[in-house]
Amino acid sequence: MKKFSQVFKSKELRNKILSVLGMLVIFRLIASVPVPGIDVEKVKDFFASDQFLGMLNVFSGSGMSNFSIVMLGVGPYITASIIMQLMTMVIPQVEKWYREEGEAGRQKFNQITRMITVPISFLQGFAMISFLRGAQVIGDLSSFETFQIILTVTAGTIFLMWIGELITEKGIGNGISLLIFAGIVSGLPGVVNQLIVTWDESKLLTYLGFLAATIAVIYAIIFVTEGQRNIPVSYARRVRGEKSMGGSNTYLPIRVNQAGVIPIIFAMSIMLFPQAVSKFLLGSDNETFRNIANGIISFLNNYFLYGIIYFALVVGFTFFYTKITFEPKNIAENLQKNGGYIPGIRPGEKTQIYLNNIVNRTTLAGALFLGLVAVLPFVMQGITGIQTLSIGGTSLLIVVSVVIETIKQIEGQLIMRSYETLD
Repeated sequence: MKKFSQVFKSKELRNKILSVLGMLVIFRLIASVPVPGIDVEKVKDFFASDQFLGMLNVFSGSGMSNFSIVMLGVGPYITASIIMQLMTMVIPQVEKWYREEGEAGRQKFNQITRMITVPISFLQGFAMISFLRGAQVIGDLSSFETFQIILTVTAGTIFLMWIGELITEKGIGNGISLLIFAGIVSGLPGVVNQLIVTWDESKLLTYLGFLAATIAVIYAIIFVTEGQRNIPVSYARRVRGEKSMGGSNTYLPIRVNQAGVIPIIFAMSIMLFPQAVSKFLLGSDNETFRNIANGIISFLNNYFLYGIIYFALVVGFTFFYTKITFEPKNIAENLQKNGGYIPGIRPGEKTQIYLNNIVNRTTLAGALFLGLVAVLPFVMQGITGIQTLSIGGTSLLIVVSVVIETIKQIEGQLIMRSYETLD
């Protein structure tokens, strides 16, 4: 409560938070503005009848079921980010922008990501319209009307991307993550309403079990997210003229979940792609394509196999993203340049090997945890027989992680302002 009161005592910080809340309100308002000429109620009924589409709809903040101007959400931008992250592994120039050229390189990297987002939005918009038209949810559209809708939803995605970057610049959480968070949270009232309408006293123990599991998962997410391995670091004392420098002891924090929620978002994007393609092919006139689509759908409807693949992707992306964002070689070199060393470990290559082993072990624990949270809805559905995939472990992980990250950034701004007051 003390920190809460401090937030509103600082005019600058208060204005930043209110600005972020205002931008999230704008996002929720435009998510309810449908594209003209579409029967929204028919689209809503169709999305409610399909579990896969229900999951997509949750992460678009109900924008898809409303067929709104932001129906694609920030999905195309996330896909573009995945492509650019992969390109750092195969194109040296992209890796140079990302790692070595500082802020100027990051700006080039981000600019190309934005540019890639535009054609991806066009493709996803066209695929969604074609799929809904094939499923006879929307009527026949002329070429001009189709182009107009695609252009509108692409502009909506670019607008959301811009809002996300504005939120990030405010220093109150990550903008894209907060937009996903707002989309997930906006679906909670509907879930609660559905629970009240379909209330069955005979399932009271099942409901209590879900509540207990939710609390346990939230506790576990916070515990793992806050967990870190502190590696002691010492700096040799150096004398320059009459000044003595160094000689201090500190530590290097290695987080258990170094990658945050990014791997689970990446894995979800990959898993949703074949489902989207198969749904699109079902409306094809070619019998071979329809058979392929039915085969893919049948395979993915096996929740055991789906869960195993999803788990493997989350674990793999966790290691992949950690390798990109945390480089033991660079840290070892920086420590050596600044006269730092890990007690009992030789500076240079030995330090790099030591750090690499520590990161691999901590990342393994974090990756397994993320994988378990991701497949938790499948486990719960297998035990209870109740569908929980639209609001499940993945959504809970994203919501809790975003809240923790946002609170930390606000606390960081409070600490910075307290130092300014002391000065």
